[in-house]
Amino acid sequence: MLLGLIGVAMFSLTLPFTRMAVADFNPAFVALGRAVAAACCAALWLGWNRAPWPPRSALLPLACVAGGCIVGFPWLTSIAMRSVPATHGAVLVGLLPLATAVWAALRGGERPSAGFWCMAMLGSALVAGFALRDGGGTLRPADLALLAAVLLAALGYAEGGKLAQRLGGPQTICWALLLAAPVLAPAVAWLAWHDAARIAAAGARAWAGFAYVSLVSMFLAFFFWYRGMALGGVARVGQVQLVQPFLTMLGAGLFLGETPEWPTLVFALAVIIVVGAGRKMQVKRR
Repeated sequence: MLLGLIGVAMFSLTLPFTRMAVADFNPAFVALGRAVAAACCAALWLGWNRAPWPPRSALLPLACVAGGCIVGFPWLTSIAMRSVPATHGAVLVGLLPLATAVWAALRGGERPSAGFWCMAMLGSALVAGFALRDGGGTLRPADLALLAAVLLAALGYAEGGKLAQRLGGPQTICWALLLAAPVLAPAVAWLAWHDAARIAAAGARAWAGFAYVSLVSMFLAFFFWYRGMALGGVARVGQVQLVQPFLTMLGAGLFLGETPEWPTLVFALAVIIVVGAGRKMQVKRR
């Protein structure tokens, strides 16, 4: 649970720093470029540790991690962050625990108890209600992009958490990054050439945002996150994500000046209570 919480704390700043990056960069360059930069770090890590090649049976789960966590979630959230505040996006990303638990049950052989599902659905209902309240009772086009990003990330989390039990957390994210790199590198090179003037004119804040989502969100955070899920189970450790929206709001206030209203504190307290109850519920693992 502690490893999962450290990973979530790192992930929680992804939306604020993405919003900083897309202020000057093309969203596609931010989404794909951060994966290529992280893949370079992954290659160095694998070479330094002389990690063995993954077995053929790991290719499909690695492809799910690559499609969900390395391409789908970054791309869709980068697009959404051009039109909605990070605080608004944060509450929709709060649906990740329920989506991750569903994928874990379908693909990971985990069987959460009825009480666990009740806590997961209650927590997700809290963050969904907050999102609708913040959006005036409606979902914007950016919300649909964020919801699709949540589904893709949940698939990548569930498959990666299961695979990390065999390969280890660092190897799982590193091999997924290298699997995606040959496809993404040409696209990033074309985007860099096409937007060369825009990239050269980008400010320090945009580069800081790009550096964070590349080195922390896309690389280091997964070391803690996948290791935590490998030890404690995808469904149970995934519930730690329920506190991520409110950590993101704190980051948005610090780095973007987006000040949350007082009801945010009420929702935050309620979600933390639900997380504490959810981690006590039974989750059977094969």
